[in-house]
Parts: sequence; structure tokens; C-alpha cells
Amino acid sequence: MQKTELKTGSWQRFRSSAKYNDRKSRAMTQMKNLLLGIFRFVIIVGISYVILAPVIGTVSRSFFSTQDSINPMVFTIPINPTVSRYTMAIKYMDYLPILGRTILYVIGVTLLQLLTCSMVGYGFARYKFPLKKLLFAFVVIMIVVPPQTIQFPLYMSFRYFGFGSDTVNLLKSPWPMVILSAFGCGLRSGLYIYIFNQFFRGLPKEIEEAALVDGANPWYTYFGIMLPNASPAIITVAVFSIVWQYNDSFFANTFNIPSSILITRKLDTLINVIANAEKINSLRELQLYFDAGVVLVLVPVVLIYLILQRRFIEGVERSGIVG
Repeated sequence: MQKTELKTGSWQRFRSSAKYNDRKSRAMTQMKNLLLGIFRFVIIVGISYVILAPVIGTVSRSFFSTQDSINPMVFTIPINPTVSRYTMAIKYMDYLPILGRTILYVIGVTLLQLLTCSMVGYGFARYKFPLKKLLFAFVVIMIVVPPQTIQFPLYMSFRYFGFGSDTVNLLKSPWPMVILSAFGCGLRSGLYIYIFNQFFRGLPKEIEEAALVDGANPWYTYFGIMLPNASPAIITVAVFSIVWQYNDSFFANTFNIPSSILITRKLDTLINVIANAEKINSLRELQLYFDAGVVLVLVPVVLIYLILQRRFIEGVERSGIVG
């Protein structure tokens, strides 16, 4: 009996010790998870602040009144907010008409890039032809080589566009970007070709084989079957192209695209226009009008991203450009 009681007491002490160790282990795990969560939160907030602080500052200053701009106590939140900066920026930027022309220009160039780059990417993914690897290497070079290295040849090509004495000057027009995009050489076209190539390589070949058995020709297979299945890649490239074409300054300045077509070029002259028209000499106050213009230019891009955010992220994940 005594041995049985001893064994029972030892078992109870063992169970109590095991429960204590289990509770201690769970508490340590919870503490580690809590500390890790706090660390992640601090890192995310810090990175978000670094990224968003300039944007928040620009939006805030665009509502500053003249008194707020000279008041050292006002940092982020204006005491006497005003929307006069926006009304003046809209007036002197001719905002709505130029924004409409900019959207038409950007959408047109984007559609050309989608058509050309998707066809080239599909060709690299599905067809075998001589010098395929070498040509794809040129596509990769288009991604890594900065466009500044070919700025002068591009300028001269479209300044004297044509052959022999039959040349025309295509500068000060959107035609250089239209021609480059139509031939797969536009802004970031190398990256778009790579995205489409990776996506089409991931689609099963049985789709095309079934289309071939049904008598579909290559053009119908591409436009009627493969391209509709590439909607994630299309949305990814479309968002990239719209944003980069909309914010482009390198090609716009190289080809001297008029400010009546690109609103970002109109923004560059906003300070000078307002200073001359309103006889304002204060650089501090002129900067407030410029901040309002920046916010007006950013609004369409933000709206596009908010509308396409979910499908854009899905397209990025399925396009093979992450990881």
C-alpha cells in the first residue's frame, strides 16, 4: 500500500511538473509572438512613414494658407486651410482638358504595348526559330540598359525620320512614342515582353493542341484562346504601362512632347505661369501652388490603382516577376 501511495504521489508531482512546463512553454511562445508582432509593426510603420511622409507633407501643404506657410508653429495640419491653391492650379494648368488628352494618349500607347509585347512574349514562349536565345537576350538587355545610353540616337532618329532626303521631323508630337510602342521598343517594353513570356510558358500546351485539333489557325488560337487566358498578365502590364507612361519625363523631354498632351509637362511650368500671371514673388507661396498641382496629377493614378488593386496583385503573383 505504501509503495502504491508513493507511486501515485510521484505521478501527481510529474503531472504537475509537466503542466507547469507546458504552461511555461505556451507563455514563452506567446511572449515571443508578441515581441515579434511588435517588431514587425514598428518596422512596417517606419517603412510606411519613410515612403508616405513626402506624400502626406505635399497633400498637407497644398491646403496651407499664406499665414500657415509663414507660421513656424504649423508643421503638418494647417490652422487656416484653404482650397484656393487647387482652384488656381486647375485654372492655370487647364486641368480637365489636358487630363483628358493625357488619358487618351496614355491609353493609346498602352494598348499598342499590350498588343505588341504580348505577341512577342507569346512567340518566345511557344515557337522555335533561329537565334531565339540571342534575340531573347536582347530583350533582357532592353530591361537592364538605361535608356539614357541611347537618348541621342533616339532623338536623331525621330528628328530626321525617314530615308535619304525624304525625312520628317516627328519631334514635338506623340508619334515617336506611338511608333516605338507599336514595334515593341517603347518605355519598359522589354519588361513587358518578359512578363508575357513567363506567363505564357506557365499555361498548359494542351490548350493549343486542343485548338489545333479543332482546326483553329495560329491567329485564332492566340487572339481567341491564349490572350483571354492571359488576363492577369494583361492587367499587370496595363497598370505598369499606364503609370509609367503617365509619369514619364525622360521620353517626354527627349521628344519634346507638348505640354498640351502630357499633364506632367504642364506641371513643370505651373510655378512660372502663376508667378507671371498673379505677380507672386514668394517662392514659399509658389511652392504651395506646385504642391496642389502635384496632388491633382497624382489623383488619377491613385484611383486607377485602387480600382485594379486586387487583380493587379494577383497578376503580379501569377506573372513570375516576384519571388
